Amino acid sequence: MLSFLTPSLLTLLLPLTASALPFRPRAVEDKIAAAFYTGWHAGDVPLTSVSWDKYNTVIYSFALTTPDVRTLSLNGSDASLLPEFVTQAHAHGVSAHISVGGWSGSKYFSSHFQSAENRTAFANTVLGLLNEYELDGVNFDWEFPGVQGIGCNVVNPNDTANYLALLQEFRATVSGKKITVSATTPLLPFRNTNGQPSSDVSEFAKVLDFISIMDYDVNGSWSPRVGPNSPLDDSCAETSYQLGSAASAVKAWHAAGFPLNKTVLAVPSYGRSYYVAPSDAFANNTKDLAPYPPFNKNKCPLGDGWDNSTSVDACGVSQPSGGSWNFRGLVAGGLLGDDGKPVQGIYYRYDNCSKTPYLYNENTQVMISYDDAESYAAKGQFIEELGLYGFVLWEAGGDYDDILLSAIQSTSGFN
Repeated sequence: MLSFLTPSLLTLLLPLTASALPFRPRAVEDKIAAAFYTGWHAGDVPLTSVSWDKYNTVIYSFALTTPDVRTLSLNGSDASLLPEFVTQAHAHGVSAHISVGGWSGSKYFSSHFQSAENRTAFANTVLGLLNEYELDGVNFDWEFPGVQGIGCNVVNPNDTANYLALLQEFRATVSGKKITVSATTPLLPFRNTNGQPSSDVSEFAKVLDFISIMDYDVNGSWSPRVGPNSPLDDSCAETSYQLGSAASAVKAWHAAGFPLNKTVLAVPSYGRSYYVAPSDAFANNTKDLAPYPPFNKNKCPLGDGWDNSTSVDACGVSQPSGGSWNFRGLVAGGLLGDDGKPVQGIYYRYDNCSKTPYLYNENTQVMISYDDAESYAAKGQFIEELGLYGFVLWEAGGDYDDILLSAIQSTSGFN
């Protein structure tokens, strides 16, 4: 997930309740059309602007782990908005879920899951949150069990086994309740005690309704060259540039025992930017954009209005700008028109290998790897052809005029 500023931790539950309006869910669907909704962007993207009728599930983000296994924090995500979120979702027949953890909120998963006593307490904490706000599901967003992640997470070699034990206990806790339990995952299966991707995750499939594989942040300022943020496939790229893709991720999880019909593809509404000199941006003295050009690693461009020039992360470490551009930000920034296509003077390349587009502004020397309607349609076709469970968009507010959402729905098997 994209990181966000996390203020001081608060206690779990505020004295708020969701509306008592009856929830009338839609008929059971053979696919899920979902999106994350971020409370900290509600000022720009109010709940009334969400295209509720185009989703059957929306996930509120995030409830953060705290040092106390009996508390979660809704600080940073506009906790006062959560009851209205549930009301709006249910009024439209949409399942209202909440995501627990995230990049900045996973610090204490490991310690919370290490003992049976802690697992029981945490399962009850999450169940209390669901009951308090009349939520229909929970998404556990511990992206990297057994791996450090943000920099100050608690880590244990037995994280994956303990995670499974927690999910098994939580599933037993909600037995008989209509609660959906899902998990957000990295491109490769969770690490085993040797630090390698697990070869068997079939037990996770027994307790999870679905997983959402994050096909984003594959390349960024940490990469050797400018590369796709969200490649559909990279098998035709040079070996050194094959850093993971939707295709390789689904293959890895399925080979480890996770069913395709319980696998959701998580897709980004944002891209990442780089400073690229014109001499590197264009190929062979032409105005055709070059694939995988080198970039200036000494500084990162400022992204759109949701990006920060500097920030302090959950570990208290100052961070430079992330250089991220949401699709809506590309339109607002004048790089894309209202139709989602590049404006005059902005160079464009669609990479047929990764099925992702690139923009380049020669004046600012900024290149952006992002997703557009064409790349989203390709991802939707991939979902349909493999029989995946559907898609989840990070995040609903990052789209513009439903250009991305409509593209992926049109090809992924939805009417």
